[in-house]
Parts: sequence; structure tokens; C-alpha cells
Amino acid sequence: MSYSHDEIAEPPLRWGGGKYRLLQIAGVALAAILFQFYVPRLIKLLDYLELPLLVTLYFPLMRRSPVSGLFIGAGIGLAQDALSELPLGMFGIAKTLIGYLAGSVSQRFDDTNNWVRLVLAFCVFLFHQVLFWAMQRSLRGEMIDLNWERTLVQAVLNALVAVPFFAFLDRVGLGSSSSR
Repeated sequence: MSYSHDEIAEPPLRWGGGKYRLLQIAGVALAAILFQFYVPRLIKLLDYLELPLLVTLYFPLMRRSPVSGLFIGAGIGLAQDALSELPLGMFGIAKTLIGYLAGSVSQRFDDTNNWVRLVLAFCVFLFHQVLFWAMQRSLRGEMIDLNWERTLVQAVLNALVAVPFFAFLDRVGLGSSSSR
């Protein structure tokens, strides 16, 4: 029995590792966390932007590995926890799950397609907000309501920002085919 090249599934592509790649990920993650912490204090309009979440989504998508997504998400989440007023681990738990989810999803879908990136960013933002809301209610005992209208608007805005942000990261060589 013979197979054509189109019938054989190719293994997922991975981009190079090493200390340089780790420093790039850490630098982009730190810049995103500092952006989210300081910029909305100066420009209130950018308060909706969840840049650390987009970075947590982007790098596991490009690495195509749930395990590396788990570690990237945990690192970004714990760093974000260090700057927040919340107990240590709230963002860590949420971002760890997002990183693992992104790494798993990237093995099933074409993560370089802008429509896929748009839908993933939208869904991941909703999942993050619902998970964070559930953790605040269950772990911290806060009886807060989830504002669905605001959450949906923020999900759309973050998804719209994610596509050009991911394209920028691709262009500077931090993801897609140019650095795999």
C-alpha cells in the first residue's frame, strides 16, 4: 500500500530552545506584566487589555507543547501574582491552565491562521475570566457577580488585539514559521 505525501500527517513543528529563547519568553512576559500593571494607571482606556494572558496564549501555541505551556503559564501567572494585591497563586492557577490548554489546542489546529487565533483568544479570555471568578468565589469566599456584558466586550477587544499582537511577535521572530 502506498501513501501520498498529503495523506501522511507531519509531526508538529517546534522552534529552537536554549537559553536565548528562554530569555526572549521571559522578556516578553515581563514586558506584558509591567504593561498591564502600569499603563492602565496612566491610560484608563487600556484597562480592558489582558496582555499577560495573550502572551500566555501565544508562546504555548507556537511551541505546540502542553508541558511547556504549563510552565510558561505558571511562570507568567506567578509573576503577575507578585505584583497584584491578590493571594499568591490566583493568576498562577489560571495561567497554568491556560498555558496547558493552549499547548494542547495547538496540536489540533493551525495556530498561524488569524481566524483561529481570533477565536482562540476570545474563548481563552472567557475561560480565564470564568475560572478567575470561580476561584474568587470558592477559594476566597467572595460573593461577587460575573458581569457577562463587560466580560464579552473585553473578550472581543482582547481577541481583536491578539491578532495584530501575535503577528507582531511572529514578525520579530518569536513564533511562527520564521523561527521554528
